[in-house]
Amino acid sequence: MRYAVRIAYKGTSFSGWQSQKNAYTVQEAIEKVMALRYRQHIPITGCCRTDKGVHAFDSVFHFDNDENIIENFTYSLNKMLPTDIVLKNIKIVSTDFHARFDAISRSYIYRIHTFKNPFKQDLSFYYPLILKADFDKMQEVANLLLDYNEFSPFCKTNTDVKTMKCSLKGCRWINNENGNFEFHIKSDRFLRGMVRMIVGACINAGLEKISIKEIRNSMNKQIRLKTDWSVPAHGLYLNNVKYLTLD
Repeated sequence: MRYAVRIAYKGTSFSGWQSQKNAYTVQEAIEKVMALRYRQHIPITGCCRTDKGVHAFDSVFHFDNDENIIENFTYSLNKMLPTDIVLKNIKIVSTDFHARFDAISRSYIYRIHTFKNPFKQDLSFYYPLILKADFDKMQEVANLLLDYNEFSPFCKTNTDVKTMKCSLKGCRWINNENGNFEFHIKSDRFLRGMVRMIVGACINAGLEKISIKEIRNSMNKQIRLKTDWSVPAHGLYLNNVKYLTLD
């Protein structure tokens, strides 16, 4: 049988989602407790690869097992997992379900705060300078990106993806008017580092470090910006992953 599990995690203590040599990851933490609980190695497949320090309000992984292990699955494993990870629910799915390839959309939120707050350390980007940025220009960049379906300028180098095509379904800034800002973006897929580089471009445009014209030219020619910026990982959250066959 194949199972799909929805989870959430605080990424501060992890080197991202995917298992790596000499690095502690979310995938490794989950597979270790599953091996202890069921006395066998059960490989899991995640819906995407979040970077070191990135968080998830909602993420999904799948795995196969011959036994019906739904009963007490989340309860027993949550007792064993570190407090940074919570398994929310488990569901039996079709044997051809794939957590990564069957997702029809993913959404992210990037959080910025402008007043020093020890309770937001590692959970939001402290950047008071955004108060000097032109918010309308930041939103203009977000609106501009909705006109494109290729995003080479916003992909980290040395990536192994075969296509730069992404279908954005939403891209907007929110000013909460209390010193907190949020950037929301939704797409069928994302490139490596894409959201953090888009956030950086929006802020740079708002601060007039780059122009809207430069960004448009970069997108038209699919070339990197001369001044690009990948904002820190700890402000980024995987917010929601949607499927046709999974609630």
